[in-house]
Amino acid sequence: MQFYSAKTGNLKEQQVLQFKNENLLRCALTHRSYIHENPQAGEHNERLEFLGDALLTFLSGEYLFRRYPGVGEDELTRRRSALVDEQQLGKFGMEVGLSDLMLLGKGAILDGGRNNANLLSSTFEAVIGAYYLDKNGDLEAVRAVVEPFFSSVPENTVIVRANVDAKNRFQEWVQRNITTTPPKYIAVQEGGTSHAPEFIATVFVGDEEYGQGRGRRRRDAEKAAAENALAKLKEKGLL
Repeated sequence: MQFYSAKTGNLKEQQVLQFKNENLLRCALTHRSYIHENPQAGEHNERLEFLGDALLTFLSGEYLFRRYPGVGEDELTRRRSALVDEQQLGKFGMEVGLSDLMLLGKGAILDGGRNNANLLSSTFEAVIGAYYLDKNGDLEAVRAVVEPFFSSVPENTVIVRANVDAKNRFQEWVQRNITTTPPKYIAVQEGGTSHAPEFIATVFVGDEEYGQGRGRRRRDAEKAAAENALAKLKEKGLL
């Protein structure tokens, strides 16, 4: 899938996305850093990114619900995360040529923004949000575009990535986006009995708390804290 402008025909074409509204497409491709350097250029893509994220989360969940009728909620949730997390959406963005199409500030380009998974995934989400609006809220049109992406991910890749421990996933995010220093977990026994203790764990990046979790074992509480941290990042649009 590459993008095609119905008005000018000047964008590459593979699986065609026809935008009637040129401004929507341009906005979807425009990063905040570009607007910072070119304030007259209009609006950046973060609102469209928010909409696209919601659409992709829903459509991936529906896709998995139909494809795996015997699979439970926990497994479906892990698989959905594997399909729409930053790493996978970044790959989709690279596949469709967003690396060349994104409008980035000079600083972002010098920092390697054209190959940055976060920027690629965010722009991909924004394009999906823009396409939904361009099609007057036609969810079927968006589904026809995104499901081939979901089905293109090899089954073994989804399973492996879905089963990656939450602590590893959170550490990868921290080291990719904040610091090379691993997150720190502090777990204390809060209740239970000597034979069945209960722990509460808190995960920190530097001095900042990112999540909390509970578990019968210390490692289970730490895993729950990492899952809580990942959930918060997703809510903030950072994952």
